[in-house]
Amino acid sequence: MNYRSDLSEDEKILMAIVRAAESFKRLASSLFRQYDLSFPQYNILRVLDASEGGQTRITEVGRIMLVSGANMTGLAKRLEKNGFIRRNSDPGDERVTLLQITAKGTAVLTQIESSRDQLLENMLQGFSAEDRKLTYTMIRRLLRNIRRLGQEGEPGSRAD
Repeated sequence: MNYRSDLSEDEKILMAIVRAAESFKRLASSLFRQYDLSFPQYNILRVLDASEGGQTRITEVGRIMLVSGANMTGLAKRLEKNGFIRRNSDPGDERVTLLQITAKGTAVLTQIESSRDQLLENMLQGFSAEDRKLTYTMIRRLLRNIRRLGQEGEPGSRAD
């Protein structure tokens, strides 16, 4: 192969993070497909499962997942059609849609758990607990910097 990378060290770091994230998403998506879930649908179920009473506003789920309202609506409709969630109007404000995980949604998360944990363990093989903590801390710092740049309106950068 006659390709020679002209990336700077900083670009190599960021590209490695992107490649790792894309690889994780591809492997996890393959697992979730076995349960008739897409990667974003699985994440919606995780958010709802961690929410008080298993339910929260659709806009809050979208904010947590960085997904637009239109995309959230489509994802929620498919999850509801497959029996993983219920969509309800907020009794206090009919304009607000609440999403609630169903028993089927909770059960599928339980079924996925051990396979997901094994996938994560395999991906992080060779990382000590200290390595994992440090990596997490550094990536969080990177995300804060990106978010700050997006808020300041820097060109080509919007993290939220």
